[in-house]
Amino acid sequence: MKILVISDNHGDQEILNSIKSQMTADAIFHCGDSEGSPTDSFFDGTSYVRGNNDFATGFPEEVSRKVGKLTVYMTHGDKYGVNFDLNRLALRAAEVDADIVLFGHTHKLGVEWQNNRLFVNPGSILLPRGEYSRIGGTFAMITVTDTNFEVDFYNRACQKVPELKTIIKR
Repeated sequence: MKILVISDNHGDQEILNSIKSQMTADAIFHCGDSEGSPTDSFFDGTSYVRGNNDFATGFPEEVSRKVGKLTVYMTHGDKYGVNFDLNRLALRAAEVDADIVLFGHTHKLGVEWQNNRLFVNPGSILLPRGEYSRIGGTFAMITVTDTNFEVDFYNRACQKVPELKTIIKR
């Protein structure tokens, strides 16, 4: 099973459509700050949440969704202090019994394994920050197998960035 995760495109709707047309996934999640509208065609068949820069109505604050046998929880992250640590987000993930936790907001890509939960921030597809900002924008693809979570990061041209691959035993 493949889960595509995008965040923080900040008004660049073309990149969303480009990624969606080039990548194949069983589920697509957008972690907020699209600066678009829930009625945009990109969001057809996509789970999405409101970011701190999303002002259109209709964006939920959080989503908890079954994908296969796994529960995926997503929020933007600004309400959970993710710029400082994942403690509050981890508590919410435990409340909803999430297997996978998706968030954005920091514009910094990352993968963590905490308390048998996979936390993924795909980074910002438009305005990356941190150690990997040189890539020029990233999104993530989570491949779920019977034994592993494999997280790959891609650049704006939908090219895999091999040195960022993370494999975590389930």
